[in-house]
Amino acid sequence: MQHLNRINSEQVDEARLMHFPLPVLRAAMVLPLQPTSEMPNPVAVAEEAEHTASWPWELLDDCRREFGAEVQPVLVPKDAILMALNQAFDMASASAEQMLENLEDEEVGLAKEIEEIGDLLESEDDAPVIRLVNTLLSQALKDRASDIHIEPFENNVLVRFRIDGVLHSIVSPPKRVQAAMASRIKVMAGLDIAEKRHPQDGRFRVKVAGREVDVRVSVLPTAHGERVVMRLLDRSQKLLTLNDLGMSKTQHAMMSKVIKEPHGIILVTGPTGSGKSTTLYASLMEVDRKNRNVMTIEDPIEYQLEGVGQMQVQPKIGVTFSAGLRSILRQDPDIVMIGEIRDLETAEIAIQASLTGHMVFATLHTNDALSAVVRLQDMGLEPYLVASSLVMAQAQRLVRRLCEHCKTPRDIVDDEWQTLDVLADEMKDVTVVYDAKGCDECLNTGYIGRVAIYELIPITQNLRNAIHDGKGLPALRRIAAKEGAISLRQDGARHIAAGITTFDEVLMATRADVVVD
Repeated sequence: MQHLNRINSEQVDEARLMHFPLPVLRAAMVLPLQPTSEMPNPVAVAEEAEHTASWPWELLDDCRREFGAEVQPVLVPKDAILMALNQAFDMASASAEQMLENLEDEEVGLAKEIEEIGDLLESEDDAPVIRLVNTLLSQALKDRASDIHIEPFENNVLVRFRIDGVLHSIVSPPKRVQAAMASRIKVMAGLDIAEKRHPQDGRFRVKVAGREVDVRVSVLPTAHGERVVMRLLDRSQKLLTLNDLGMSKTQHAMMSKVIKEPHGIILVTGPTGSGKSTTLYASLMEVDRKNRNVMTIEDPIEYQLEGVGQMQVQPKIGVTFSAGLRSILRQDPDIVMIGEIRDLETAEIAIQASLTGHMVFATLHTNDALSAVVRLQDMGLEPYLVASSLVMAQAQRLVRRLCEHCKTPRDIVDDEWQTLDVLADEMKDVTVVYDAKGCDECLNTGYIGRVAIYELIPITQNLRNAIHDGKGLPALRRIAAKEGAISLRQDGARHIAAGITTFDEVLMATRADVVVD
């Protein structure tokens, strides 16, 4: 009997696959494969079945009847079959555009209530709006989207997906389905369907091709109807470690050392969607959670971490970052992660916690690492408190990663490195860089996925003295530069040199730092 270690999408016989219900195939771990000259009717069977007397071998009889001939079992690892099944049904599900074609002649319907939600690809509900919303969710996961935007205008509705940080128009449903789509999503998120005047926030969980997805929903009234944004969090994705973040060896060593400090504050800064929470989670994955008490306060809790006490902010019942942080400090923590420092009260508690022997990880919204110092002072913190508690400030951005299938090499232009504040001599060995082109694999964008660029600045004694003396941001930047700090743009240069991203991406994600003498 033949063995295979993996199955790619080209090997799956999708025409025959659609004749079997997904739950049946998934339970039995059977998958029809494309015929070959040696095997006219191959069927993948989980290799574990060879040693399982209870396995339903009669399913092969169904395959024989469907094929009209004898079948040839091919043993494949169970995980490989499950992955191929999910991908095949995901690809076979109707696109949103196809759904809209079928929607034109159907009456708009809406389910009144939702029971426990199963896999969307196995849903048998005939209501057209329910099928449309399910299709949008499954297509968004297939296209690697992080957000779905449903935007009403005067005469039409636009659905856009945010893919790798960039919004792409997907479909434009007829105006008459707008209210039903919003109501359906509100039902799923447990929101009030009748309330159309005030913003609402909610969340729900679904399964798409066997993948659990958390969906955060924001509904906002506008002049032309309710605007809905759904943020998708794929729970099947594994948590990243510091090794997975793409830091340079120097940055990784610096981060690994600082997170093991006994007390102080590490601030991770950047705009919304720049991967700050991912960096903090990766840092918590590296600390000793067995022998130290690690607690977090977040809004929302994005991932469950084993060995970590995680607390959800709930402003409606008075559980703010500051109130929650006070309660956490009564639990004798060694390490505390704060999802975001938003106000003076939270900042003061975080500072006091670090000064009384706690290690504090937190995020802050600033444009670069050292701006975090100025931001804390603007909030009302005394410079001496910031100087004595801060151990490292970090800034980061996400830039899109070039598609390996279509990226195009070209010769370097003489003055390109200077645009990133990088000396040409430092990159004299780099003669070729790559541009984005676009193909079917990357949805014609030229990019697949994203990678982070970093600015890590440990607070040295010179910087500590300058912060204590109330020096301004230009002076702090000069000190950091003299001590070898690498800016966001300079860090982006190493990804360009490695053929991972482009000059345009790094320049768009960062800004030039102007140092005034």
